[in-house]
Amino acid sequence: MVLREWARDAVAETADVRAALRRAATDPASLTDGEWVALLGADGTELDELCAIADSARQTVTDPDALTFVVNRNFDTTVIASGADGVPELSALVDEAWQLGATEICMQGPIPVDAPDDGYLRLIEQIHAVAPEMHLHAFRPPEVRDGAARMGLSIPEFLSRARDVGLGSVPGTAAQILDDEVRARLSGGSAPPVSEWIESIEAAHDVGLFSTSTLLYGHVESSRHIVAHLRLLNEIQDRTGGFSELIVMPMLPSMAPAQLGAHGLASRRETRAVHAVARLLTFGRIAHVQVAWTKLDPDTVIDILRGGADDIGGLLIDGVLMPAAGQESGRVLSAQQVADIAAAVGRRPVQRTTGYGAPPAALLTPIPQVHGR
Repeated sequence: MVLREWARDAVAETADVRAALRRAATDPASLTDGEWVALLGADGTELDELCAIADSARQTVTDPDALTFVVNRNFDTTVIASGADGVPELSALVDEAWQLGATEICMQGPIPVDAPDDGYLRLIEQIHAVAPEMHLHAFRPPEVRDGAARMGLSIPEFLSRARDVGLGSVPGTAAQILDDEVRARLSGGSAPPVSEWIESIEAAHDVGLFSTSTLLYGHVESSRHIVAHLRLLNEIQDRTGGFSELIVMPMLPSMAPAQLGAHGLASRRETRAVHAVARLLTFGRIAHVQVAWTKLDPDTVIDILRGGADDIGGLLIDGVLMPAAGQESGRVLSAQQVADIAAAVGRRPVQRTTGYGAPPAALLTPIPQVHGR
């Protein structure tokens, strides 16, 4: 088994962590890379203090009493564009999601190789025709590049056309760690270069589409890679202002390279530390930090919400026509569960749009009253 670099360089001296904590509490922007690395290795009382500092920072940039969420529906582009028997019409799936209260469709994955050259745009048009007010959050950088290549367009030209027919924002997934060596090790050498991800995301921002930003940890990265990744996201945000949120995600065992094994994945300590550091290192640039609740156990979700995160993400409603039409099918979060999580961290559940605005009253999902608030 290959021992992860994270496990080696995340062991920090208590004195280094204490010094970094003092600076993080007063001026996180002044910390050096070495100090951030030290904080990623925090444990015990130092880790608790780091998380408390991160949560204090959260309260200054978002509603301190709110736990936000969006009502959304996931679609796997490859599935819904396959034309296979048993796949309902996209219009029916979209209408069902709208009737169930979804304000967002999240669609990721490539269209089939034999699909029409303008297949991505056709999907957008179909969704927009059924539910014009539905926000479409779709197409990662690899799909954006695929769509542009199929149509013989530049990246900005393709994104402009997608925006004009109804695309609202793009997922900042497929970022993993924005380091070519790390990406090559994860993919066996087949990953697209970091420059392509940056080009695609910045092009989206430049044509008026916002995006999420992401960080995938718990694999072959070192803590210095984590710091460099977050600094690069900050640089992009300084140039474009187009990131709506940061989603920090652990590598799941089912997706891990074989050489890692189960023991190579992130611990609960690491998960708490990386979320707290993500909040503090992007402080003043990216307002929202989202919990990837489908990838974490419930107790860890609570820990992260107490350590700098303000958003629980999407409910991921499935519907009944074809629950398997989307990624992570079967992992639905109910309104009652959101209310319970909010109560556990002393907040109130607040429904939001994809862009963190307030949805029209007619689209609000009923949320149970939280006793004692």
